[in-house]
Amino acid sequence: MSRTSGLPRHELSAQLLRITDELCDRFHGVFSRETVEHVVDETYDLLAANATVTTYLPVLTARFARQRLTDHGRADGLTTTTVPQVLFLCVHNAGRSQIAAALLEHHAFGKVSVRSAGSRPTGSIPQTVTDALAELGIELTEAFPKPLTDEVVRAADVVVTMGCGDSCPVHPGKRYLDWDVADPAGASLSAVRDVRDELDRRVRGLLSELLRD
Repeated sequence: MSRTSGLPRHELSAQLLRITDELCDRFHGVFSRETVEHVVDETYDLLAANATVTTYLPVLTARFARQRLTDHGRADGLTTTTVPQVLFLCVHNAGRSQIAAALLEHHAFGKVSVRSAGSRPTGSIPQTVTDALAELGIELTEAFPKPLTDEVVRAADVVVTMGCGDSCPVHPGKRYLDWDVADPAGASLSAVRDVRDELDRRVRGLLSELLRD
């Protein structure tokens, strides 16, 4: 495993062990310790490969590994599924997919599970994206660019792609949508508002369909 972090090596190892212990407790009876440890280590390496700031990698690893195990359990029928799950996918997972995911989560009130990922996640979420969503009362306090992994696609009922081409693996039995929406990267706040509003209309329409079904 590649261990690149702002933390001393022994402290990083201790933090990853603590994350593994906590997730073993959370998923007791669902996954073995070996499986949890593998996911934690793999998740750290996936995030470290694209990280520009490594100080918070253990915290992000804990969040993303928990999500990945949740999706793994859902995809393999190891945990109970009560609501539909939607995955938003774009290239960097810093603009369109983050906006769409935040909007759906805001409107769904827990009636839909939401994920986002990037085919080539890089950097951080632009301030213009954060500001445009904050105008609607939506705070991106825990959002960060995440790589596309197999279990998140397998766990999704609907996969919405935006400008990522053929990067998303296709699994039978899922609904795939491709939304042609402008990339807000490098755009002014005014232009990002336009992207936000277009995505809001599309998200509201999708949510209406999911709840009707």
